[in-house]
Amino acid sequence: MSFTVLATPRSFAKNDDAPIRLLEEQGCTVIRLPMNGGDLQTQLLEHLPQADAVIAGLEPYTRSMLESAKKLKIISRYGVGYDKVDLDAARALGIKVSITPGANSDSVADLAMTLMLAAARNVCPMDAAIRAGGHDKPITGVEMWNKTLGVVGTGRIGKGVIQRASGFQMKVLANDAYPDPAFVEAHNGKYVDLDTLFRESDFITLHAPLTEETRNMVDARRLAEMKPRAVLVNTARGGIVDEDALYQALKEGQIGAAALDATVVEPACGSPLASLPNCILTPHAGAATYEAGYNMGMLAAQNVLDVLSGRECRFLV
Repeated sequence: MSFTVLATPRSFAKNDDAPIRLLEEQGCTVIRLPMNGGDLQTQLLEHLPQADAVIAGLEPYTRSMLESAKKLKIISRYGVGYDKVDLDAARALGIKVSITPGANSDSVADLAMTLMLAAARNVCPMDAAIRAGGHDKPITGVEMWNKTLGVVGTGRIGKGVIQRASGFQMKVLANDAYPDPAFVEAHNGKYVDLDTLFRESDFITLHAPLTEETRNMVDARRLAEMKPRAVLVNTARGGIVDEDALYQALKEGQIGAAALDATVVEPACGSPLASLPNCILTPHAGAATYEAGYNMGMLAAQNVLDVLSGRECRFLV
């Protein structure tokens, strides 16, 4: 049999076509979207009715879109988040949804540490000042060595950050609905409630999914609990942080700095946060490494093949 697979992420098989070759060897025709720089949503609506599978990025899949996809058997997310997919509609229509857990964990953990260091030491504003021909005096920052790290979410990525933080001899305060006390305790840490974590941490890194419980979890009240020189990092999902409240907290010097790889609107070019020197913004780049791209591409393709061939798919949600 032959199958049509739509692939929407620009980085899918960008640096290594092994995922496409894997699909084609099994009788799949791969259509890359958007083609010729066109609008993704328009092209998706055009091609979705003929698709057997979609390797999906961060674009939304609503009930009406899914209802038009009469042949669709699987939405294979190129990543771990699936909040943009109407799961209830997908299940009602018999469309499976899969993710690629662990494929980009090391890359995202690396970026979280990078953002912590860059924010703590004011790397971006000093670089911008020099490039603009302005002063070359250093801006006083804070150290990460022997400080307290708050980790919200101790899945693969959160654990990766904790392992990296051990090199800085950081004390760890963790929070997760499904704790792993043995791991955290082995890395100089313990589980605490969110109020304690926000109140006592010098650095806070977010690795939780976006749910109704976590939406705007970091609001004005939480920000007011933080230390005045604390650094907040979000490499998880936009919407976990109340960005209006964060803007006020940063502008008024209520906290030291923030670095967001995930924002409500991505990229956050027009956000008021972009005007603040103590806020770093990156374009959801946590998985933007050669290694993560290959791992996610191969696993997303394998998930498609498992479902289309009737085999068990281990990574359904």
